[in-house]
Amino acid sequence: MKLLPGLLLFMWFFAAQVIAQKPSPTRVVTYRNPVIAGDFADPSVIRVGDTYYAAGTSSEWGPAYPIYSSKDLVNWEYVGPVFTELPKWTMGSYWAPELFFRNGTFYVYYTARRKSDKQSVIGVASTKDITKGFKDHGIIIEWTKEAIDAFVIEDKGKLFITWKAYGLDKDRSIELLGAELSADGLKVTGKEFSLIKADPTGWEAGGAEGQAIFKRGNYWYMLYSGNACCGDRCDYQVGLARAEKLQGPWIKYAGNPVLFGDNAWKCPGHGTVVVTPDRRYFYLHHAYNGIDFTFAGRQGVLSELVWDETTRWPAFRYGKTTPAQAESPTGAGTVPQQGFSFLVNYERDTLRLPWVFDASQPKPNFNIRAAALEIKCENPAATGNFLGHTIKNGSYTFATEFVIKDDLFQNIVLYGDAQNAIGYGAGQNRVELWQVKDGKREILNTQDIPDKYRNIRLELRSRYGRFYEFSWAVKGQKIDSLTSSVQLEAPWLPRWDRAPRVGISVTGMQNGKSEIKAVEMKYD
Repeated sequence: MKLLPGLLLFMWFFAAQVIAQKPSPTRVVTYRNPVIAGDFADPSVIRVGDTYYAAGTSSEWGPAYPIYSSKDLVNWEYVGPVFTELPKWTMGSYWAPELFFRNGTFYVYYTARRKSDKQSVIGVASTKDITKGFKDHGIIIEWTKEAIDAFVIEDKGKLFITWKAYGLDKDRSIELLGAELSADGLKVTGKEFSLIKADPTGWEAGGAEGQAIFKRGNYWYMLYSGNACCGDRCDYQVGLARAEKLQGPWIKYAGNPVLFGDNAWKCPGHGTVVVTPDRRYFYLHHAYNGIDFTFAGRQGVLSELVWDETTRWPAFRYGKTTPAQAESPTGAGTVPQQGFSFLVNYERDTLRLPWVFDASQPKPNFNIRAAALEIKCENPAATGNFLGHTIKNGSYTFATEFVIKDDLFQNIVLYGDAQNAIGYGAGQNRVELWQVKDGKREILNTQDIPDKYRNIRLELRSRYGRFYEFSWAVKGQKIDSLTSSVQLEAPWLPRWDRAPRVGISVTGMQNGKSEIKAVEMKYD
């Protein structure tokens, strides 16, 4: 009996060790949409090894087609554009770039508007190194009235391209078509065949487009989008179809549409399906944030597909709307999702921000010299030479500091296009608030700056991308009588298929140069 206390102690110690070694439940790691914030419509995504690459529409902005990379489909880093220099035959409508990778080469099949006749056609470009831009090979598809939204797949060693065709004839106004490609992927070699037609009486009445095709088991599957993609009256939705052969016949899912908008994420659609190494299926597509809506554009969001092994039809895991928060593609681990604020002081930094510019205007001439960002005043447009930033969400503060000039106005600008913008600038010893609306320029407010003050800070504070407060101050002075602010609303700024950009411009004497010392963006 004297051994009993020792035995009890041993048993208690052993039980404690077993409890301590019992695995705890795995913590579910989540991400929040958007995964690629800001105006990033029609995203295409591919996986090459352990890296994902995504490209998106740039619409009327250059450089054309931004590219991002990621290891987990959630945290994305900007790689650069497909085209630093816009192809000379193009004039805008830089839509729906589709990435494809084969035999060590990256391809992009893209939509652009041709200068000669203003018709949208499909071009192709390629590269061995996606970080160094693409070489353009020109037009691959032109089709009656218009051809857009290319998507390329490989079937039994052969390449096929699919696209949205307009104006086939009076009975086939809009249709998704396909054709075989050459082995190098640079030209169409086969006769076209029909995939699906939009139902003129159903949810697809506005047309079908943005097809994403992939194979699982014995079936080819297609997610496609219908109705109005863009603007404050959009009603974009997503449907599903499948076929045993790529050439069809394609059977539409009886439960279409399978994805539509709600108050959180409006008008979802046009994306690409990518499969993770552990065989999870994700649809990277776009949607408008319900708060900022058209003022921040169509953003990159991620929705997961799951499978009914009895019917062999997929469904979206979180229902028929875009999830605000969902389980991470990586499972365990952390998914931080980066912030987007930045501060560049050109007196010490040489960071080149990923500026965008209006593709319909001459490309701005800018450089970093003498501890300042210099923008040369060469564009006679009322909005001047504009360098912009893609807004990640509608609530932010954007500011710039510069040395005031007697021959130039250096401006903060909210830019829809060359005919529609709001600017707040300083020069010639005064500040001006101005707008260009439908091409007409108007000064809304002005205030003098004392001669002795040369270092100026301009600031724009935005709420939901719709309500704006502009202010100025003398750098280094207390916030007192040397500041002024004005509030404004501009619901007319969004431009149908794209959101406004915020940035800087110079107006005034030809060939004059800005002297910008700092640029700051801070998101709420």
